[in-house]
Amino acid sequence: MADYDYDLFVIGAGSGGVRAARLTALDGKKVAIAEEFRVGGTCVIRGCVPKKFMVMASEVSHALEIAQGYGWSFDNATFDWPTFLEAKDVEIARLSGLYAANLGKAGVELVHGRAVLKDAHTVEIVGKDRTITAEKILIATGGRPWKPEELPGIEHAITSEEAFHLPQLPKRILIAGGGYIAVEFAGIFAGLGVETTLIYRGPNILRGFDDDVRAHLAGEIEKRGIKVILGCQHKSIEKTATGLVNHLENGMKLETDVVMFATGRIPYVKDLGLEAAGVELNDEGAIKVDPYSKTTADNIWAIGDVTDRMNLTPVAIREAVAFHQTVYRDNPQHFDYEAVATAVFSQPPVGVVGLTEAEARRSCAKGVDVYVTRFRPMKYAFTGSDERVLMKLVVDAESQRVVGVHIVGPDSPEMIQLAAIAVKAGLTKPQWDATCAVHPTMAEELVTLKEKQNAANLAA
Repeated sequence: MADYDYDLFVIGAGSGGVRAARLTALDGKKVAIAEEFRVGGTCVIRGCVPKKFMVMASEVSHALEIAQGYGWSFDNATFDWPTFLEAKDVEIARLSGLYAANLGKAGVELVHGRAVLKDAHTVEIVGKDRTITAEKILIATGGRPWKPEELPGIEHAITSEEAFHLPQLPKRILIAGGGYIAVEFAGIFAGLGVETTLIYRGPNILRGFDDDVRAHLAGEIEKRGIKVILGCQHKSIEKTATGLVNHLENGMKLETDVVMFATGRIPYVKDLGLEAAGVELNDEGAIKVDPYSKTTADNIWAIGDVTDRMNLTPVAIREAVAFHQTVYRDNPQHFDYEAVATAVFSQPPVGVVGLTEAEARRSCAKGVDVYVTRFRPMKYAFTGSDERVLMKLVVDAESQRVVGVHIVGPDSPEMIQLAAIAVKAGLTKPQWDATCAVHPTMAEELVTLKEKQNAANLAA
């Protein structure tokens, strides 16, 4: 057998890469991992974690409004952007340090630098005059924001990555996009007092989500002061002495201080040397893998967003575990992508698991039963607020299995995590109904829904 520097070399120290490296090293293998930026990857450094801190900071303004309805009064409550940024950066540095420390404790060598494949067993650390060989290689480089480079004036726009480090909070912002990142940042900036406009080329936000969720959330975020423009996109961006003028295809002109594009993310494969190693891409530009995350090169695997299968941090971690079990434990495993719960930290937030109504109608042979409720939660009804919650169950009419749960409202991400257990387990609507409610809560609606949505309800 050839003599290699390492048993496993991992490219990319995000959540998936770190998990795979640690598990393999703990099995006694010689492992190294390369990271060109900071340990922690998209989620910890420029994604889920800092974004959630921003969401929580921005929610305070709404909480203060609600609190006044309960008799509280606040004088001169203010928000200081630099103070928040400093605290956020300190916490991100702490978390990145923990990731690096855990790699060291497991015996993984951390290589700071950009790793490029030279052949199927060799990587070069760019600018470090170092070449490394490995028996097996795992690619976990994640994804990066995409924006339309051909758009005139696009150089004046930012992406979500720059949004985490704006030197000052703008007075006006336009966010292009209709996915979860765009919707989340719209809520963040609006909650922090920024005049916020969301523009999306499609007929409604959150493409791919249940239609009732999309329509409900669009109405609720407008109640939070976000201006939503649908069926339209940019024609150009013009920089002037007073700001950035957004020229839209419908003839509108909007001047803002910041323009942010949240129009999707693409696998980070540029200049990675994949061709030299025999690693092929699929038609969408992601690394082509089999169900066990193996690429077209016999000794190279790939996990996480770079494969563009299901771009969620917990999924990348599960893929890492399956890789380790398959390759180093002689226990072939692949992740089951069915009924994976997800959340959109919009304001109000969204939690979903399973099939949308449209998907269920296509896949359930004997049709579906749909249960929907919309109501003012107790917390808001007390203050006279018009904000409403949506809860929806999608049920296979023949088996009575609950195949989809969709929630828009406070604490929906927390609720959907537990609802996902029931959906994954294949529990039926009668079993949900047999579960005693916890009162008074919003979640009790999930086990007390009795009336099916019929054609008349749909028309209404």
